[in-house]
Amino acid sequence: MATHITVSHGANFEGVDQFTVRQLRELGQHVRGVLPYADHPPLTKLLETVGDSELEFGADQAALLAVLLRRAAAHRGLAKKHASVALMLGLSAARAVDDGEPWTWTPEEAGR
Repeated sequence: MATHITVSHGANFEGVDQFTVRQLRELGQHVRGVLPYADHPPLTKLLETVGDSELEFGADQAALLAVLLRRAAAHRGLAKKHASVALMLGLSAARAVDDGEPWTWTPEEAGR
């Protein structure tokens, strides 16, 4: 399993963001407590298996995830360290949708 995930349409100079698998899986656990039960499954299922394979999201799925991630980030009950990850992911998903491009998550080993 990979140790890091490089997410397209990110905010750095290269247009990507990088997160540890641990950060994303922890976010998935905490999102359960801040999003309504009916809303969190698409996001939590994704975050539970992050790092197992490369992921690509079309515009519809990226748009849904952008909304869920930004909603979670805005919730007062989500710790700041998780909220910042959720916000960065939500913004990159929205940029992918705006650009009309797939939003990708690429697993990588540390040090690459």
